[in-house]
Amino acid sequence: MPIVELKDVSKLYGFGDATTIALEEVSLSVEKGEFVAIMGASGCGKTTLMNIIGLLDRPTHGEYQLSGRAVAKLKNSQRSRARRDRMGFIFQSFNLLPRLNVLENVALPLAYKGVSQTKRLTQAALMLERVGLGDREYFMPRQLSGGQAQRVAIARALVNNPDIIIADEPTGNLDSGSSRLAMELLSDIHQTGHTILMVTHNPELTRYAERIVYMQDGQIVHDEPSEIGNVPRRARRIMFYKPQTTEDDDLAGVSALMNAMPGREAKAKERKPIRRGKAKAIKKSKKPKKVIR
Repeated sequence: MPIVELKDVSKLYGFGDATTIALEEVSLSVEKGEFVAIMGASGCGKTTLMNIIGLLDRPTHGEYQLSGRAVAKLKNSQRSRARRDRMGFIFQSFNLLPRLNVLENVALPLAYKGVSQTKRLTQAALMLERVGLGDREYFMPRQLSGGQAQRVAIARALVNNPDIIIADEPTGNLDSGSSRLAMELLSDIHQTGHTILMVTHNPELTRYAERIVYMQDGQIVHDEPSEIGNVPRRARRIMFYKPQTTEDDDLAGVSALMNAMPGREAKAKERKPIRRGKAKAIKKSKKPKKVIR
C-alpha cells in the first residue's frame, strides 16, 4: 500500500476571472521508503504539492490518501496530530526560532507532542550528535553558518522519527560543500527506511534520489526511476538547456498580455493612428514666425 496516494488532485486560488490553477489533476503514488526528487521551474506547483502532502493545505478537488486513509475525512485535530507525528519538514530558509538555542530548536517538535523536558532535551542532544553538531547545543541560530543551521533543521525534522521527510529546496541557501554534507545526511536518513520527498531546482541533487518527478504548469509531465549516484539524462538536458525565443514566441507573448489585460486593447483602438503623409503635411505647415525689428 502506498504511503502517499493522490488521485486527480487540483488546487485553485482566487475565484472568477482571477482564478489561478496551481495544480491541475495531479496523480502521484509514493511507496514507503522511496526517495523522490521533484523538479520543475518556479511557479510550476512543486511547493503547493508539498504543502498538500504535508497537510499544510487542502486540495480544491481530488482525493488524498495517507497510508490508505482518506485525508479529507480527518478532523482538524487529527490532521494536526498526523502532521506532528508523521511529517518532518526541512525548509530552504531553515526556519529556526532565533530566541531558542540549538538544543531547544531541535526539541521543539517533542514539546508539541507533550514529551517531558528532560526526555525531549536528551533526544534532541542525541539527534545533534547524529548530524555532527553535538558541540553546538547551546549556540544561538545567529552563531551558526548556513550549513550548520541546515543540519540543525534536519535534526529537528528527524527528532520525532516521522514517516515522511518533506524537503523544500534544502540546499538552496548553501554553498557546494554544505550542500553535499546536507544531502549525504538525507541519503543516510533514506537508508534507515524513511520516505523522502525533495523539491529541487538543481539537477545534480537528483543523483541521491531513486525516482524523479518533473512538473510543468501545475501538472506532472514525466515520472521516471533513477539509479542512485547518477544524474538522469532528462535532468542533464534541463541543466544545460537554454531556451531560444523566436518571433512567433514574441507574438504569442504579446497576445497573452493583451488577453490578460483587455483594457489595453480598448485603449489602443481609441488612439487614432496618424498617417505618415498627414504627419509630414502637418510638419511642413509649421513655418517660423517673422521677427520684426
